[in-house]
Amino acid sequence: MSIEIYKRIANFGKKLAQLDHLETALPTIAEEAKAIVNAERCSIFILDHSSNMLWTKLSDGIGRIAIGLDSGIVGDTVHTKKGQIVNSPYEDSRFLAKIDEKSGFVTRNILAIPIFNSRQEVIGVIQLLNKYHADFNEADEGIMSFFANYISGTLELALLIEGK
Repeated sequence: MSIEIYKRIANFGKKLAQLDHLETALPTIAEEAKAIVNAERCSIFILDHSSNMLWTKLSDGIGRIAIGLDSGIVGDTVHTKKGQIVNSPYEDSRFLAKIDEKSGFVTRNILAIPIFNSRQEVIGVIQLLNKYHADFNEADEGIMSFFANYISGTLELALLIEGK
């Protein structure tokens, strides 16, 4: 990835500094993530320890998604604490095809990146779907891992303010 993408993320920090509520932070973060890796959709899953669930307040093109902590590629991302590149999701047993069936969306590829808090605990996952004109690759994973680290403080603060 070029230095320009890292500069773009640094400039994005100016917007982040003004966001302290999930309702405003999540859409802004998702739009930037999609632009950085040229993806069609972005969902940001937040980990809820009390219910052992992962949920989205924001999911492009579909209502709120709630899944069990042991479910899907996102759940696996939480457990392994590592990014996941899945370029053939329908061939992956972890893929939750029912979400596509409900929404009518067709997932071609997935990049899922854990988001860590200041104690290096996973607090969420940023999931990007359908990179335009290509599959996700290790360079995308690297840049989105950097991005996830960059946004983690804003999300952690917003979650603390909201009492999550």
